[in-house]
Amino acid sequence: MRKNKILNIFLLSILALTTFNACAQDHKTNQQRLTAINNIINSTVLLNNHDQVIPLKSLDKKQIASVNLGLPQQQVIDSMLNKYSKVTAFDAAAYKDQRDLNFLEDDLKYYNTVVVSLAATESNNARYINFINTLAKSKQVIVALFGNGNALASFDMLDAPIVWTPALDPEAAALVPQIIFGGIPATGKLKVAYSAKYTLGSGFNTTATRLKYTLPEDAGVNADDLKEIDKIAAEAIRGKAAPGMVVLVAKDGKVIFNKAYGKHTYTDGPAEKVTDIFDLASITKTSATTPAVMRLVEQQKMNLDTTVGAYIPRARISPMNNINVREVMLHQAGFIPFIPFYNAVKASDHSADSSEAFPTKVADGYYMRKNYFEDIMWPQMLNSPIKTRGKYVYSDISMYVMKDMVERLSGKPLNEYVAKEFYEPLGMQTAGFLPRNRFSRDQIVPTENDTYFRKTLLNGYVHDQGAAMVGGVSGHAGLFASANDVAILYQMLLNKGTYGGTTYFKPETVNMFTAKQSSVSRRGLGFDRWDPDLTKKYPSETASNMTYGHTGYTGTCVWVDPARGLVYVFLSNRVHPLVSDQLSKLSVRGRIQDVINKAIDK
Repeated sequence: MRKNKILNIFLLSILALTTFNACAQDHKTNQQRLTAINNIINSTVLLNNHDQVIPLKSLDKKQIASVNLGLPQQQVIDSMLNKYSKVTAFDAAAYKDQRDLNFLEDDLKYYNTVVVSLAATESNNARYINFINTLAKSKQVIVALFGNGNALASFDMLDAPIVWTPALDPEAAALVPQIIFGGIPATGKLKVAYSAKYTLGSGFNTTATRLKYTLPEDAGVNADDLKEIDKIAAEAIRGKAAPGMVVLVAKDGKVIFNKAYGKHTYTDGPAEKVTDIFDLASITKTSATTPAVMRLVEQQKMNLDTTVGAYIPRARISPMNNINVREVMLHQAGFIPFIPFYNAVKASDHSADSSEAFPTKVADGYYMRKNYFEDIMWPQMLNSPIKTRGKYVYSDISMYVMKDMVERLSGKPLNEYVAKEFYEPLGMQTAGFLPRNRFSRDQIVPTENDTYFRKTLLNGYVHDQGAAMVGGVSGHAGLFASANDVAILYQMLLNKGTYGGTTYFKPETVNMFTAKQSSVSRRGLGFDRWDPDLTKKYPSETASNMTYGHTGYTGTCVWVDPARGLVYVFLSNRVHPLVSDQLSKLSVRGRIQDVINKAIDK
């Protein structure tokens, strides 16, 4: 590809200026905006959708490009498209003549789906119409057309879907991508005939299948009631609870609040962005390992009442042998909470350079020796004493065990399995292990300045020492993601296992794992839950007894409250530059959740 002719923008780094960021608005303004937005939606029409291409499905099988044919609001479109899937942007303005448009078509050779955006005034441009018609012969083309409906007559020969809106402004540009991906249902019909093909009453209906990005008022929430979140975030940063944070709120499948606060670091770090990638810490347990277990249970490859020894050969000669899977998932197996493996590392166990003898990367300039996990760490876990079986003792060892089980039964490494089974088809672009293999440092929020083990600032390497020592992929920690990706996964769970027109779990599976399943604790299977001891105010004072989710040591949490149709995501790096308890002392996460709950309940 020629650099001077391709924008090739991965727009995760673009601020959400084009989304409906309610925290910058007041209630009265939002009510007026919502009226205008709904008018645009009602007048927007989906045409040529005979094959039900829209809403887009099977995102893991699509390589999507966005082509701008002279639309001023293209940045808005591309920013919104990238909330649903990775979309690479191209601009025809860089291609000067018909010969150069051939180059543009050639540059699209690796993409099977192309969203072409243009204003109605460009419909008389024969170069553009020929380009679209030619491209549609070999690829799935979707036309986003803005402006006067008379332009539709130029597309009588096109069978590819067209999303047409008479509006030509940033609001319309943010809405059309949501119709394409199913965040907003298509319901409009043509009010007049524009050609022999596009006649009065034409238009296809679709249903909403993914998150919608909108204003609080669209979900019945007053934006003014959410402004307290800004004050709590500012207090947290002043109190050194964390240098920065991102808060996301989704109500009834609608993202009504998504805002970043502070910076990556207290000193000269970049400003936090809603697209930043965080170390999720123990949210890994419910966002990677537990979904994998759910899938294997549904497939009848795993039985919760079968013993660990039945699935893990080395466990058969260990104290774990007769522990059943259900006990492990409930943290009632009797495992000790954790083992400080890093304390036992000798100089001969690691190297500053990688080699065949030291292949496991723990951090920049730190590599563990080959088979250290199999020779040292795994035997310690397998042979640790079982002292509290039947009691609730939260243990990271449980998810080391479940990771091994998942990998044996699926035949794939955990990171590959969850990426292929969940993250990629869901359109989650940032979620995954080993983010430094996929993203630049400045997109990843740094965690601790590790002065005692790895002797470096941790940026893109898992904070948890044990997870780091096994190469960054573990069952209890190691997952990184943006707030939007976390919201997608948990909206799927709130939907009882469906998202984007795909069923990932049966409703009964989601219900079983997320409901209270223990007689001695508040826990579900893998999932943490609302605590019936109201003095603990956990996860917040106003959370309903249906609430489930998890917290993370690095200063993260995600909570789903089915009673309110709520997904609440809070991401921070409270361990930077050193571990701090201020986030808990100030009750930042719970207080923000209470603000959200009270706003919803009004």
